[in-house]
Amino acid sequence: MTFIIGGARSGKSAHAETLVTACRGPWTYIATAQAHDDEMRERISLHQSRRGEGWATVDAPLDLAGALAALPDGRPVLIDCLTLWLTNHMLAEHDFEAECRQLADVVSRPRGPWFVVSNEVGQGIVPDNALARRFRDAAGRLNQQVAAVADTVLLMVAGLPLKVKRDDRY
Repeated sequence: MTFIIGGARSGKSAHAETLVTACRGPWTYIATAQAHDDEMRERISLHQSRRGEGWATVDAPLDLAGALAALPDGRPVLIDCLTLWLTNHMLAEHDFEAECRQLADVVSRPRGPWFVVSNEVGQGIVPDNALARRFRDAAGRLNQQVAAVADTVLLMVAGLPLKVKRDDRY
């Protein structure tokens, strides 16, 4: 499992797509975003337009572990992204800590080449409200859990991947 993390507009998704398509298809894109407004619909459309043929899309805004369990063995998978998935659980007032533990367990046992994208949210200013601080802290813990079980961790900076944890397959 390869974990790709970075800030907003750092090139995470595009790089992850490149890594996935280097594997033999068909490929599965697991989308966690929900389009609640026009701006988010536009972002989703942009991501969809970059992917060509050979991709199957699975929408999993909440049941990411279940979506991964339902995939056939050996399928290259791109999960984009964990912070949107976490946001969905927090806003729905679910037990997001239990959901994060379950997800970390599932991604620790990939059944093919899996590529997981997440945002690094802990390098900015301390948020000015309790919900934003709670999100930042939860995202940091989730990212640590996933990085700990990943074979490879890439930090994206200005479109460039920096290897943080290494497995030379990718």
